[in-house]
Amino acid sequence: MNYTQAGIVDTDVIPVIDITPLRDGTDPAKVGRALHAASQTLGFIYINGHDIPSNVIEAARNSAYEFFRSPEVKKNTVGLSSKHRGYLGPGEARMHDGAKPDLKESFIWGHPNKNKGTSDDHPLLGANRWPEFLPSLKAHATDYFCHANRIACHLMRGFALGLNLDEDFFLRSRARPLSRASFVYYPAQPEDMGIEQFGVGPHTDFGVLTVLCQDSVGGLQIKNINGEWIHAPPIDGTLIVNVGDLLARWTDGAYRSTPHRVVNDSGRERLSLVLAFDPDPDTLIDARTVYGLDHIAQEKSITCGNYLVWRFNKAFPYRTNGQDG
Repeated sequence: MNYTQAGIVDTDVIPVIDITPLRDGTDPAKVGRALHAASQTLGFIYINGHDIPSNVIEAARNSAYEFFRSPEVKKNTVGLSSKHRGYLGPGEARMHDGAKPDLKESFIWGHPNKNKGTSDDHPLLGANRWPEFLPSLKAHATDYFCHANRIACHLMRGFALGLNLDEDFFLRSRARPLSRASFVYYPAQPEDMGIEQFGVGPHTDFGVLTVLCQDSVGGLQIKNINGEWIHAPPIDGTLIVNVGDLLARWTDGAYRSTPHRVVNDSGRERLSLVLAFDPDPDTLIDARTVYGLDHIAQEKSITCGNYLVWRFNKAFPYRTNGQDG
């Protein structure tokens, strides 16, 4: 048996954008135009000039690896809560009906200051769960979240400028953001599992925007505009940003939410640091707010919270089988 295959392409197929002029205010409109153009084609973008210190990334990686290499009984002390916080083990996610369960493991947490939630709050807002056996994880994960979230906010300003909107258009409702982060661990995938097995199966990201810090191992594959799977190899010093379903919906399909998957055929462990940026649960995702009330949108308006709950319920069996770690 074999691994599923993807094409090897030149790295310049996926745009690389320096966001420094957006971050420092020297030329945010230029970066906005570049983000706008890139989001209408592949929907995946390498960014440099992100200014996340390498020691912050390294500390997060080290703590994450220490967590995932720990015995299962220890990891399960912070098993996934009904609010989608904590440890998600291998086989506990399935990207679509009929797919094999993913091989990945994840540790998930929400906004450290605004995402505490209550019993009467939104189903995806809740207290974070931190392992007592690894105290360093909380500090390093929180530090990384704050840096990556700041980058996401810069990028959302850039997207707004690219659409000729007020730069704070996508940032107006962040009192209770649904943003969350995860360490995602991919074990080496045995070849004999066959072409239908993935670290994470083909999917589009559920929310507004994803900011991904790859390691040097590789394995991320994306579907190009011709429907062909291609590799998105690591580029040193960059992050990968991709449009999610809600931003595609908000822009009425002008921005592309592109299918992607992970096949770890390297023979080594792989680790990704992921930030999923989303606004408050009651934020209305409606293309008419972008293009005007006379615009006839392809899809009906929906709140951010309702859409995410629907997608989470489809992807994670624990949400419908009564389990709550």
